Amino acid sequence: MEASNLIQTVLIYALPVIFAITVHEAAHGYVARHFGDNTAQMMGRLTLNPLKHIDPIGTIAMPILLYFATSGAFLFGYAKPVPVNFGHLRNPKRDMIWVALAGPASNFIQAILWTLFLVGITVAGVQERFFVGMANAGILTNLVMWAFNLFPLPPLDGGRILAGLLPRGRAQYWLARVEPFGFFIVMGLVVLGVVGSLWLRPLMGLGYAFLNLLISPIAALLR
Repeated sequence: MEASNLIQTVLIYALPVIFAITVHEAAHGYVARHFGDNTAQMMGRLTLNPLKHIDPIGTIAMPILLYFATSGAFLFGYAKPVPVNFGHLRNPKRDMIWVALAGPASNFIQAILWTLFLVGITVAGVQERFFVGMANAGILTNLVMWAFNLFPLPPLDGGRILAGLLPRGRAQYWLARVEPFGFFIVMGLVVLGVVGSLWLRPLMGLGYAFLNLLISPIAALLR
């Protein structure tokens, strides 16, 4: 990729990625506070300031290295997780589900907002490649984060949701045993293409279908 195209791609994705990561992490903290845990607030992480959530390795170095190493075919990154003490929640087993859901839900809501933004600039006759590209990047980035984080294996949000839904017993015990190795297991499944083919693509297909269904009445009115 030429340097000019690379710079433009980075600029197009910069704002959607920053918003996607920041709002995702802050959402966990705000919902945790709602259910009784003030850990994030006490540690200064209950904020929409992206600098508080950016991890130098996971948010910057890793995506850049993977981009060049795979010629843009595979990207992955992460932010600093917002600290949540599940023991402080009023009903830990139930409330952890809502805290975990908050992050992916915030990404899906952002995907909807970026879709509406794309519709708005299209109606306004804006054909500038940068803004159209940014809107599409916002939709894609947030749908990827929404789907990926729902994968049912800790430490991802989907694993937390599954832990909250499982009855106390052997299944929940083994899920807790897997958690220390969960990140490496997920990365292995990503490299093998399992997550992409069996989870991300189907779930993102549903996400795009919902967004198309959402905007179809608006498109019909504008014809």
